[in-house]
Amino acid sequence: MNTLDTTNFNFPHQTGFYKGKVRDVYSFENLLVMVASDRISAFDVVLPKAIPFKGQVLNQIAEYFLNATRDVVPNWLVATPDPNVSVGLKCETYPVEMVVRGYLAGHAWRTYKSGLRTLCGVILPEGLKENDKLPTPIITPTTKVHEGHDEDISREEILSHGLISEEEYCQLEKFTLTLFAKGTEMAAQQGLILVDTKYEFGNKDGQITLIDEIHTPDSSRYFYIEGYSERQGKGEPQKQLSKEFVREWLIANGFQGKEGQSVPEMSDEWINQISERYIELFEKVSGKKFEKDTSVDVLKRVETNINNYLALNQ
Repeated sequence: MNTLDTTNFNFPHQTGFYKGKVRDVYSFENLLVMVASDRISAFDVVLPKAIPFKGQVLNQIAEYFLNATRDVVPNWLVATPDPNVSVGLKCETYPVEMVVRGYLAGHAWRTYKSGLRTLCGVILPEGLKENDKLPTPIITPTTKVHEGHDEDISREEILSHGLISEEEYCQLEKFTLTLFAKGTEMAAQQGLILVDTKYEFGNKDGQITLIDEIHTPDSSRYFYIEGYSERQGKGEPQKQLSKEFVREWLIANGFQGKEGQSVPEMSDEWINQISERYIELFEKVSGKKFEKDTSVDVLKRVETNINNYLALNQ
């Protein structure tokens, strides 16, 4: 398949370039052009093979939810001139990611299973099982780093280290819980449970602004509502739509991103399965049919569409 693995463009008036795990970000005086590649990461490691249509799925889910939540908090998105590209406002980013959890899954469950009952300063009740619903959604922030592993951090540590002012952090918490409630409602309308997710925020001219992606399979975990209670009652794994199935496959094949471990071989069949799961999630969360862009040269298409947008808007 013709995947978008990496980009290295040079646009007129470009002031900077940053390559993230999944996105390539081009800076301009007041704008950012964010290209969602088909790269996939897990355990903070970029896996060696790209996934067909993954970038298009991420970009279009993020666009869908950013447009649907503008009444909750202002966001950075200005335009999507290409299936893989978002253009938005350049903001001063806050140095933490706001992770919010409604269920005991993933990292939270692994922490709980190890015997710990406190996560990011939040005390968890005894007697919970994997994938149980929490009494109320909890916020478990992480540090935001360009390289290496994000680290859990508590509200108290964020404030004591002066990473964010107390007034701003309280507003971030409020936005986070309101966005999660909105995402939960939208997921339920599609027969899904929004299990957990993360939000990133920036500041634009004194205004807290939602940035990056939201409610995508790279930043969120979804369960199917149908059969959830029965599976919990029987102690069975939940049917889910998220990137967790990739992590589980890696763990089963001896990889968790630790020193000395090697990424297992990714067969074409496995890569296509991942692609199909991403497309399934797009269609399930949005209720829309996914339209595959089958351009012969994805890289050229992306560059042309960005150049055309910049020519009209700079």
